[in-house]
Amino acid sequence: MIVFITHCWRRLRHRFDAGRILFWILMGLTAQARAGVEIDQLRVERQEQGLLLNAHLKLDLGPTVEEALVKGVAIHFVADAELMRDRWYWYDRKLGQVSRYYRLAYQPLTRQWRLQVASEPIAVGGNGTSITQSFDTLASALDAIRLQAGWKLADAADLEADTRQHVLYRFRLDMSQLPRPFQIAAGNQADWNLSLNRQLRIAPEAGP
Repeated sequence: MIVFITHCWRRLRHRFDAGRILFWILMGLTAQARAGVEIDQLRVERQEQGLLLNAHLKLDLGPTVEEALVKGVAIHFVADAELMRDRWYWYDRKLGQVSRYYRLAYQPLTRQWRLQVASEPIAVGGNGTSITQSFDTLASALDAIRLQAGWKLADAADLEADTRQHVLYRFRLDMSQLPRPFQIAAGNQADWNLSLNRQLRIAPEAGP
């Protein structure tokens, strides 16, 4: 009787261990699957002051990046767009450009997320000309990065009528801003490889 009970217990424990392993594997796959960046919306609009860019991202950080943030590592993102004129006989001509630099960091004393946004690279430890906001949650801070509205891509005077034009949009996690040990380790981890490139063709301006 004791032998039978022992045998049953071993079988149950084996099934329990296998189930627990499968659970953590599925959890890991789910966490890995949700890490990434995609374009939800990308469009331009002509206004009196010029051509404005509007974008909305689907940006999700993986557990590795979130853990680094909580441990005090600041994460930098870069978004930029270029307005190009098509030229079949030579390289495309750049008509305008806009860039945004983001620095996201966790403040353990206040338990808030600090986001700096600037039109030029943000120096380590310096505010420069950046705009700083604080958020209670990481999700709220990421929402501020995901929504990119009203960026002036080119002045009205620089726009050329009756020409083929397109916008090149890029977004990436800037690993060059990470501490050196993280740069080495992050190279082989999918959570850190957040980047995208998109091209948007612009319809010619309608005549009067």
